[in-house]
Amino acid sequence: MYTQLLTKIKNAQSLKKDVVRAACSKMDEQILQLLVAEKFIMGFEKKGKNPKRFFEIQLFTTHTKHGITGVEFVSTPSRRVYIPYARLRPIRQGYGISVVSTSKGIMTNKQARVQKVGGQILFNIW
Repeated sequence: MYTQLLTKIKNAQSLKKDVVRAACSKMDEQILQLLVAEKFIMGFEKKGKNPKRFFEIQLFTTHTKHGITGVEFVSTPSRRVYIPYARLRPIRQGYGISVVSTSKGIMTNKQARVQKVGGQILFNIW
């Protein structure tokens, strides 16, 4: 699940690791694509055979300012938070993003606002 993935990435970056491995799922792959596009991670690669597939995630090295400094999980399995597109606001004065699960797929708050779709807010990251 994405909560475990983000926690692994954040902890590995705080320990100044270059690479971290995480379990493979379709939702995690979409979230990793967003994180690469928003420059929170350098890249990722899917490896392994089918029952034991995993992601190998390349993190930014210590001399760059990119990376994850904080994560706030908004929706939980017991409490789902839905929001219309008009109420989507910038996170940390535009330095962070909200990841929203919409009817058109998983996207950032900026993309959801442009496409005028609301949905379930999964997490905020900065």
